Amino acid sequence: MTETLIYAIGFLAQILFSGRLLSQWILSEKQKKVVTPSLFWKLSLLASFILFIYGWLRHDFAIMLGQILTYYIYIRNLQLQGEWKKWPSLIRAMLWIFPVLIVIYSYNNNQYDISNLFKNDAIPLWLLLLGSIAQVIFTTRFIVQWLHSEKNKTSSLPFSFWLLSLIGSTLILVYAIIRKDPVLFVGHIFGAFVYSRNIFLSKKK
Repeated sequence: MTETLIYAIGFLAQILFSGRLLSQWILSEKQKKVVTPSLFWKLSLLASFILFIYGWLRHDFAIMLGQILTYYIYIRNLQLQGEWKKWPSLIRAMLWIFPVLIVIYSYNNNQYDISNLFKNDAIPLWLLLLGSIAQVIFTTRFIVQWLHSEKNKTSSLPFSFWLLSLIGSTLILVYAIIRKDPVLFVGHIFGAFVYSRNIFLSKKK
């Protein structure tokens, strides 16, 4: 697969991620408080699906790690909003098993694929650690959000979600600059602005 096509897949994912933030931001500005439309989670799931493929094609473990940690949380939020069961059963089944199938396919030959992920000449170990730590922090926001939503039995985005988003996004920006990854850079530049705005709205409320 050509590098241009791989980048196109990554940018498509980031456009969807930016779309979810844009829809959430517009509704929040309109209501003068932080709100969580179902479209936010639908776009999140679709974008995560595509960005996981991008990370796999780029042999970038940090990207794959970030997506696999949040993928099922997106599904859970759709369940909490009552939206998940509205999707066709075949699509739901495919979305459930997709990451597992990719992992099985990727690791069917235990040495070659692991070498590609953890010994990529384009990503020195220290940079891989930075990217992985950034993705873990960025992902922790969804764990916090998930626990908060389970406790309140409704899907919502607390203040801590936006704070962790801003910290994690800033670290990923640093990773993207060093890694020279335009897909991550463009996506998180826009995200950092929206996260800051939601922090302001949350504190104001």
